[in-house]
Amino acid sequence: MLRTVLAVATMLATGSAFADEVVIHRDSPPPESSRTVTETHSDAGCSSKTVHKENDVGDSKTVTKSDC
Repeated sequence: MLRTVLAVATMLATGSAFADEVVIHRDSPPPESSRTVTETHSDAGCSSKTVHKENDVGDSKTVTKSDC
């Protein structure tokens, strides 16, 4: 009898650990971003392309690719 009670208590205790659930609701849309693309070409045949992205929060990223 004691063994059955311990088994049931163990199952209930471990089952409640799996019952935890995290739900994330996003009330606002993701921040919009602006993107600027700049391309340059030289007479020597070199070219570069720069892409600058910035969102409403102020996070920004700039990537430059050059072919020469």
